[in-house]
Amino acid sequence: VQLQASGGGLVQAGGSLRLSCDASGSDSRLHIMGWYRQTPGKQRELIGTVTRGGQFVKGRFTISRDNAEDRTTLQMTSLQPEDTGVYFCSATRYGRSYVYYGQGTLVTVSS
Repeated sequence: VQLQASGGGLVQAGGSLRLSCDASGSDSRLHIMGWYRQTPGKQRELIGTVTRGGQFVKGRFTISRDNAEDRTTLQMTSLQPEDTGVYFCSATRYGRSYVYYGQGTLVTVSS
């Protein structure tokens, strides 16, 4: 399974950013998709996960999952400098515990 994340970049504090992730290479539909992030000096942390057609809201972050395709988005609002980091999408297959990660996309929030 290959996960391709996009949408990262530089944004000013208070701004918004939308990340997308498309999966390919799986011979079956993916079960759970989600997002992690790794901020400077910290370990990778889970933001949230969704099943197909679902939505997850955590404060300023909203994760959505396309119902028909293996695609997920992460909408981030009111971004702060402490949100700076590398954001990774993830996926698991039905009946499997192994977690696939994408290569990550860098988000930089300037003050």
